[in-house]
Amino acid sequence: MNLLSTRNKWLATATVMMSLLYIIWRTFFTIPFGYGIVAVVSGLFLLTVEIIGMLEAGVHFYNMVSVEYPERPEVEADQFPHVDVFIATYNEPVTLLHKTINGCLNMDYPDKSKVHIYLCDDSNRPEMRELANRMKIQYVTRMERTHAKAGNLNNAMQHSSSPLIVTFDADMIPMHGFLMACVPYFLTGKKIGFVQTPQSFYNADQFQYNLYSEGRIPNEQDYFYRDVQVGRNKTNSVIYGGTNTVISRQALEEIGGFYTEVITEDFATGILIQSKGYKCYAINEVHASGLAPADLRSLIKQRERWARGCIQTGKKLNIFFIKGLTLAQRLNYISSISYWYSGLKRLIYIMSPILFTVFNVIVVKCTLLEVLIFWLPMYLLMNTCLRMLSRNIRNTKWSNVYETILFPSLLPVILLETFGISQKKFAVTRKDGAQNDRAYQWRQTAPHAVLAVLSVIGIVNCVQLTFATGSISFIVVIFWLLINFYNIIMSIFFMLGRRVYRNHERSAAQVDCTIMTEHQTIHCFTHDISEGGLSVLLDAPHYIPADKPVSIQLSTARYRSSFQGEVIHVDEFQGRWKYAFHMTGLEEGDFRQLLHMIYDREPTLPQRLDKDSSTFEDIRINFIQRSKNRGLSNRKLARIHLDRPVETLECGTVTLTDFNYQYIQFELGTHPRPAILTVLLQDGMTLECTLVSSHPHSKGALYLISGYEELAESGILDSIAAEWLQEKVRERQPAKPHQANAPSDELDEMAHL
Repeated sequence: MNLLSTRNKWLATATVMMSLLYIIWRTFFTIPFGYGIVAVVSGLFLLTVEIIGMLEAGVHFYNMVSVEYPERPEVEADQFPHVDVFIATYNEPVTLLHKTINGCLNMDYPDKSKVHIYLCDDSNRPEMRELANRMKIQYVTRMERTHAKAGNLNNAMQHSSSPLIVTFDADMIPMHGFLMACVPYFLTGKKIGFVQTPQSFYNADQFQYNLYSEGRIPNEQDYFYRDVQVGRNKTNSVIYGGTNTVISRQALEEIGGFYTEVITEDFATGILIQSKGYKCYAINEVHASGLAPADLRSLIKQRERWARGCIQTGKKLNIFFIKGLTLAQRLNYISSISYWYSGLKRLIYIMSPILFTVFNVIVVKCTLLEVLIFWLPMYLLMNTCLRMLSRNIRNTKWSNVYETILFPSLLPVILLETFGISQKKFAVTRKDGAQNDRAYQWRQTAPHAVLAVLSVIGIVNCVQLTFATGSISFIVVIFWLLINFYNIIMSIFFMLGRRVYRNHERSAAQVDCTIMTEHQTIHCFTHDISEGGLSVLLDAPHYIPADKPVSIQLSTARYRSSFQGEVIHVDEFQGRWKYAFHMTGLEEGDFRQLLHMIYDREPTLPQRLDKDSSTFEDIRINFIQRSKNRGLSNRKLARIHLDRPVETLECGTVTLTDFNYQYIQFELGTHPRPAILTVLLQDGMTLECTLVSSHPHSKGALYLISGYEELAESGILDSIAAEWLQEKVRERQPAKPHQANAPSDELDEMAHL
């Protein structure tokens, strides 16, 4: 660890020194004086945003070169105090709150009678009162909804008295170890204000999902909660995130409760607590997970509120002069506020090379040699430093993509807020499913489309200049334009969206599973589970009737759930057989146990960037995935591709191409298509098949296995399939093309019918 810290310090020091050298060069030698007022103003704007960006990076690098992880103390069971758990809700559905309350009730604590759970309903809804009564927790509401969420939480404080308060958003489901992980920090005798755990998400966020990268990049918020926040422990400038937090009631009372004068009450409340001398911690262990915004409009509304709220807080609290904060704390909070001006910075970064190549406005006056000496080392060091200090959670490329995606939406908002045109109303982020609004998506795409056209024109002009002058000096401008063009193309992909097919989010999880039909019991593990279904992986295909429910039991060390299930899809997957089931007939107790299995675990989405992620790969994946036909398969029986010779009574040796327990497909060549085809098996057994369809211009013919249900339920067809598969493996025959067979989906369609 010391060696790693030393490496980080040297890397950060080299980056800062090279950045200072670069800024000195830019300030005194590159401003295009003498080329017109537009050139000078553009050059000064670019220099200003570069300086601000480097100051932000300097603050972050200082925090990250030696990260401080607070040590959790060992505490006797009788020392754990009473805790009030506030679940804030305004317009979220009952189904969502049910999951959150279920998780809260499941939290471990030495004396659970000391845990008091409050459903803080700011809409006074009868269904919420009924939910609280049914789940045996306390219900708090109010008639006057002043000050939005902050007012709601302050109202709950008046109806409770425990020394510690836990705040959860309506969608955030705590894991069973949440309290045991956070409460001990308050029992050391130190003046602790709050302990913040990461906001983690069990669904892919919009950046992951829309860019087909849910298996390649972490959630966009992971960088903040697992990197930036933990780094801020050093300067005691951890940001209160509004949820997944344990807070000292004494600290809240000392500042007059949750701050009510801005629309991001959490950001302001945390600053005020720290200004009173309280130590606040961020830990990087995930102890709760929730729903990331599921559609573009919700995401943009959320980020607009965050941007406005942070700027409001900076102005209301006067970060420069507020009493009680150290210089390091002020710099960190100023950096947090200036971050929201990244939209303005991104616009300037994109427009600078376009001004030069499209409108003949010089923005930076320099030579290629100067760029190689001053800019290139700084650029390489900055990228390396960010990637290494963030432990590969984030790199410069993805930071630029995120900023490019959001800047057209956030830029007007931050300018309005900066000049005093504020949003007073608290806008709640939707958490009730994706809302597809194609018109809205196209409107959001328009600015990026314009910038893409200008970038292409700039690239073409720059290439022409290179050939016309015979100079390679323009290679840096071309590189700049190409990087911007990549960011813009990824933004357009993002805005175009991606269709959502599932009603429930699935989590990859290996859980002991037992499937029981009328005639067999299968022991296996789940591949993934959700609130409405699950899938399992089997080493060999099995006949599981699609038209009859089966009994399914799931069990872990803590939980057990039983229910009925129906097969909805079967497919071969990575050399095994994947069976997907839709759940039916869940009783309340089993459903709550199932919820624990799904959500009482750390989400399985990536926590690090894919090492193979490249600019070309990002674009290639998006083009390929968007051009695919997304037809959904209705295959409910295992389809086994065999391509093996079998003996028949009527036609001699023929080729058996496919088999799915109900239907069997043959390649008969020039043989006539008999109405009945009898397959000769070992030990004198036979399989009688009835012709279903045959194509005049094809050698293939589809047959129905006579009495397939009785044969399958007795296990005979499983045995036959296993023998055929074993022979196929032994023979190691490569699969043949299927152009002579009946259409590939015919077997599935007949099985469905």
